[in-house]
Amino acid sequence: MAQPAAPGLGRAFAQGRPALITYLMAGYPDRATSLESLRAAAAAGADLIELGVPYAEPLADGPTIVDAANVARAAEGGFGLVETLELASEFTAGPLMPPVALMTYLNPMLRYGLPRVAADAAAAGVGGFIVPDMPPDSPMTGQWLSAAGSLGLDTVFLAAPTSTPDRLRTVTQASAGFVYVVSSVGVTGEREELPAELEQLVARVKAARTAGAPPVAVGFGISTPGQAAQVARMADGVIVGSAIVKRQRDPRALGAFVADLAEAVHRG
Repeated sequence: MAQPAAPGLGRAFAQGRPALITYLMAGYPDRATSLESLRAAAAAGADLIELGVPYAEPLADGPTIVDAANVARAAEGGFGLVETLELASEFTAGPLMPPVALMTYLNPMLRYGLPRVAADAAAAGVGGFIVPDMPPDSPMTGQWLSAAGSLGLDTVFLAAPTSTPDRLRTVTQASAGFVYVVSSVGVTGEREELPAELEQLVARVKAARTAGAPPVAVGFGISTPGQAAQVARMADGVIVGSAIVKRQRDPRALGAFVADLAEAVHRG
């Protein structure tokens, strides 16, 4: 039986306006509430869901997301990659749901088996992956891209303020779905102000793209609708994480916050 093709992430950027990308932690504070929060974010106007897989040794996550992951992992039965795929499958089965990108790390994928991860993710309706510790030019990445690409899964790579011009070209050429621009050096978390050099960084990333390269979305530190509107004026997508996860225990409050973000981003 042929494996169904994944939906990809591109339709999040097909509206002719900036896209709002919301990060939520799978299984936090429990499975039922995380599913309710996913649905609340979708109903409030999220164009793409970045669904975090709870992991014990994250590289890029700040305290809010680390704490949420620890709660999810410690829940009855634990929550990991298998459970996140099951949650994604239930979420994407709903009508008119936005595309989903899983944010995970390489070790859980290797333990699961790269071809199996790709096949099960495509079957679950996942559109792509963000793997911060998987560089675009490693042999392991080539194996993953072969498995994922054959099933229509996009893989998003990260561009940082410290990326050289050559690195930016590599990242933009390897990425599918979108290019993830990390706004500042460090880990995720809410910040009072956006970096002064962010607009220059986004311009550098856009300039590194060749014809047909994917859109550019900015994350790390975006905490308020005002900041989201600022980023929407310079990028194709705006990623908000910690400020959303902080509200994930209360799906109603989360939905209201996402609605405010969506208004700001889409107006931008």
